[in-house]
Amino acid sequence: MASAHGALIIMRSLVLGNGSLLVTLDSRGEVRDLYFPNIGLENHVGGSLRHRIGVYVDGALSWLSDEPRWEIEVGCEEDSLESRIRASNPALEVSLDFRDVVYNESDIFLRHVVVTNLATREREIKIYFGHEFEIHRSVGGDTAYFDPESGTIIHYKGKRVFLVNGTCDQERFSDYAVGFLHSEGRQGTYRDAEDGALSKNPIEHGLVDSVIGFYHHYGPGAEKTIHYWLAASDSIARAHELDAYVLRKTPEHLLKTAGNYWRAWVNKYPWSFYGMSREMIVLFKRSLMFMRAHVDNGGGIIASSDAEILQYGEDTYAYVWPRDASYAALALDHAGDVNVAERFFNFCNAVISKDGYFMHKYLPDQSLGSSWHPWIRNGELQLPIQEDETALVIWSLAKHYEHSRDLEFIERLYNSLIEKGANFMAAYRDPTTGLPKPSYDLWEERHGVSTYTAAAVFGALSAAADIAKMLGKEDREQFYRATAGEVREGILKHLVGGECGFVKMLETSGATAVCNQTADMSSAYGLFSFGVLAPDDPRLTSAFADTVAKLSVQGGIGRYEHDRYYAVSDVGNPWFICTLWQAEYLIARAKSEEDLAPVLAIFDWVTKRALPSGVLSEQIRATDGAPCSVAPLMWSHAGYVNAVLQYLDKLAELGVCPNCNPAP
Repeated sequence: MASAHGALIIMRSLVLGNGSLLVTLDSRGEVRDLYFPNIGLENHVGGSLRHRIGVYVDGALSWLSDEPRWEIEVGCEEDSLESRIRASNPALEVSLDFRDVVYNESDIFLRHVVVTNLATREREIKIYFGHEFEIHRSVGGDTAYFDPESGTIIHYKGKRVFLVNGTCDQERFSDYAVGFLHSEGRQGTYRDAEDGALSKNPIEHGLVDSVIGFYHHYGPGAEKTIHYWLAASDSIARAHELDAYVLRKTPEHLLKTAGNYWRAWVNKYPWSFYGMSREMIVLFKRSLMFMRAHVDNGGGIIASSDAEILQYGEDTYAYVWPRDASYAALALDHAGDVNVAERFFNFCNAVISKDGYFMHKYLPDQSLGSSWHPWIRNGELQLPIQEDETALVIWSLAKHYEHSRDLEFIERLYNSLIEKGANFMAAYRDPTTGLPKPSYDLWEERHGVSTYTAAAVFGALSAAADIAKMLGKEDREQFYRATAGEVREGILKHLVGGECGFVKMLETSGATAVCNQTADMSSAYGLFSFGVLAPDDPRLTSAFADTVAKLSVQGGIGRYEHDRYYAVSDVGNPWFICTLWQAEYLIARAKSEEDLAPVLAIFDWVTKRALPSGVLSEQIRATDGAPCSVAPLMWSHAGYVNAVLQYLDKLAELGVCPNCNPAP
């Protein structure tokens, strides 16, 4: 997989997590990211680092990352956040079958590996697990050592401790070594395994790595099971407690209970999935689990755990964008997990500015994330915000109440979040047009008054009015309702039916407003999604038809004309969210079951372009249909879940399947 710059990208194929420990596996089944103790904040692997897996047999060593000797498929259980990985090497006559989980109750990553000797003769097979850490993502100062009392390997720096252990046939690992990684003129301790024996060097500090080995004899066609685990903690003593817990409960027990937890969680409501294929249903459940894994225990929902883009861009996607996170919370709410959504809105309540707006993005610990939006533009002060993010939080919070009916929660957040955000949006407007003042668009690229942002502000102010009415705050209800009406008037006059007709946004050039008429899928979607225009309004049907016609590529739909982000041609790439927006619109317009056939076709398109594990990337490359950019992207998975649930709701509305969506 090549990046936009032509470099090789190893796609993240699976993500496993529990709210404080998150592990990603790449397409070779090796660990590439390890976040702890916040999801998305401290990645102790990432970049060029990896946790290698190797096999030594018949005098030769082969790591799974070696191509093309290993045939590897990384999959995921259908209804459990648990890997199913098959790695086979015909030349070595060895296969490895993995089941991997992050334990739901404690910060323990477990790997259950069945090693099979495919040869017709007895052989000794050695399995190696390598560990490359850069703790706190700061170079140097790490320590790794072998602890003889517990028989474990420990990596630590300050309050970040990672303990490694494992067994095969009730025996601990057979061999170990600790050494330098990319320092002291050495590539890494993994090179120590090339002769089938490790040095047993017991400790090093600086930039270090470690390797453990399991050595056993295998009869013809025989198999053995290796249990490997990594415990993460804030102290060495606590890490030892977790290790003892695994040994006492047994790895098999933890694997079983983790699987039971996920199966109960993802199947808590008996959705019927009328008319949907098995592949569509499986992707729905996996999407729910992937989103849940990206939710930090503190409430933040990061956009993606994939740190590969750091190698080819300026930053990662491991931030809480209020917009992306709102769509994920909306999907989880719609699926019945109101508790997770509630934690997200508590997060928003903690980070909203004193003036009532959200900044570009945040870290999971509620601190401000990186940004490229300036505080000054053309010599004048400006707010470096995307106003749709403020609007999305208020709008999705109102949707949250529809599912939770938790009036006490809404009342608790009213003054500090809802009213504060609504008052800002009501004030941050052009008095002449009634539209929001310029801000950056949802794609984070252009500054102006975008149709999507204006529609989102209308939707949020309307939602704030509904909440105020429910709480008996009549003056606020009337004010927000009237203000929302002014915003809608401005949209219809200046963005939909003005001198330029239907526009993406109004951009300022000096004192002049310039019409940007670029076809943008978010423009039509925003008018529909936030209720500015009814689904059957001729202006909206015309806008959708024209936009889809211009942006259709590879069976999907792109963001906007001439999109250059990761594109290799002037066409741009199809995005999952944009394609699923079309599905939402078709669902809203459907008058019969037959009208939903194109929706199922879109779901089929999405499932066929997911990775074997069910992971959805951000984009699909227009040239060959391959996934590109970040993966997994929570916005893509949220888009799929929301569209599926809207499809089920429509079936109930049509009387085709009254109990299709039993979630409240």
